[in-house]
Amino acid sequence: PQVCWLTPEQTAGKQKPFMYTQGQAVLNRSFFPCFDTPSVKCTYSATVQVPEGFTAVMSATSWEKQKDNTFVFKMSEPIPSYLIALAVGDIVSADVGPRSRVWAEPCLIEAAKKEYDGVIEEFLAVGEKLFGPYVWGRYDILFMPPSFPFGGMENPCLTFVTPCLLAGDRSLADVIIHEISHSWFGNLVTNATWGEFWLNEGFTMYAQRRISTEVYGLAYTCLEAATGRALLRQHMDNTGEDHPLNKLRVVIEPGLWGVNPDDTYNETPYEKGYCFVSYLAHLVGDQSKFDAFLQAYVNRFKFQSITADDALGFFLEYFPELKEKGVDSIPGFEFDRWLNTPGWPPYLPDLSPGEQLMKPADELAELWAADSLDMEAIEAVDIMAWRTYQLVYFLDQVLQKSPLPEGNVEALSKMYPKISKAQNAELRLRWCQIILKNNLEAEYSKVKDFLHSQGKQKYTLPLYRAMWGGSESARALAMETFSATAPQLHVNVQNYIKKILGLEVAE
Repeated sequence: PQVCWLTPEQTAGKQKPFMYTQGQAVLNRSFFPCFDTPSVKCTYSATVQVPEGFTAVMSATSWEKQKDNTFVFKMSEPIPSYLIALAVGDIVSADVGPRSRVWAEPCLIEAAKKEYDGVIEEFLAVGEKLFGPYVWGRYDILFMPPSFPFGGMENPCLTFVTPCLLAGDRSLADVIIHEISHSWFGNLVTNATWGEFWLNEGFTMYAQRRISTEVYGLAYTCLEAATGRALLRQHMDNTGEDHPLNKLRVVIEPGLWGVNPDDTYNETPYEKGYCFVSYLAHLVGDQSKFDAFLQAYVNRFKFQSITADDALGFFLEYFPELKEKGVDSIPGFEFDRWLNTPGWPPYLPDLSPGEQLMKPADELAELWAADSLDMEAIEAVDIMAWRTYQLVYFLDQVLQKSPLPEGNVEALSKMYPKISKAQNAELRLRWCQIILKNNLEAEYSKVKDFLHSQGKQKYTLPLYRAMWGGSESARALAMETFSATAPQLHVNVQNYIKKILGLEVAE
């Protein structure tokens, strides 16, 4: 299951096959013999021979091409086995900074270079200022074929990302900030078990939003965080707040055949984890002191795998005055409750600086949800100047108010081609969800096109859930689209969709 073999039709160029590996969480055991646990770290080297006309790349600190199209890779820093990754295909590269290049199929390389030229170095430099030295040498990005199931996979030195990031306007750069943040949180300091995945993701979300605040300002970052909070709300509404997976410390119980940690993957470790790290910052009460703590934390545990107890123990040791005050057991906010009780985070960081961007979006969504549309008020709002996340937030509000009164969605679609004809994946996802929630059959083709164009899990599964929970015609659309696109999807994603559609999952 670790090695994905793609036919030429499944690539962007459609000329040559492609293969890539995806190790997280426990798949690398099917690729090479290893201790497939994040608690063990090691260096590695690899010699890879590929056919003429193909290039191999790996998550390694050094590589060289030898004769017979043989590539030799070395990773000189210890990493957990899930971060060892290989890709082979018709790929070329272009420099976008002093220590960064983009890799992609030839048909995508120009777009990739244009989107990321100069920006990666800016994010890396801010990351180093906040969290300490970047230890991995290079930071390259490989744009994967459209069927790649994730937004990004933070393989050290070479992040694998979805081509959905090529929005043409740099508006989805946040995903790269997230993967860059993993260079410190996840890759350098790693969760010792998958049951404490929030140590990787909660700290990374916090780090991502710190970098984003430095680069884009607080209002924008709060807006992006509000979008994340909405995803957490949606997830908890879908599963029920007290679902055992809605804890930061998940018990991965081995049953008869064990549990695949991939099946425990959801928004909780990311967004509830972010809230917990924000709560720790709130206890400290001074941003620069908390930034200094994060740097000390990375320095203390670099190249190690740790538990939540290690992380929280270090926090209390670093701030003895907080330890003395007993901040780990404040009623309602006990560290133990954060870790072991499912449900909504007991503390939510203040996102009010985002209000200046959220308020106009909230008000506009209200106008569109009205029984009779006040076109004068609607036309007075110029959304052309809004940035992507402001539009995303607006669409989230419209989705929450859906189904809208008869005719409103059609009017909205006509009024804002910037939204209804968008090529930006985050906007397309929300527009498709709105189409399905309002059963707008006239625009079903947009749902189909979007699902044919990419196989990212985070976009694909919510749309299948929405289709399956919708009308007869929406269910028919789900079946038809799945049978047409199944071969181009990652096996895990195929299985998750089969579960949604009530189809047999092959063991």
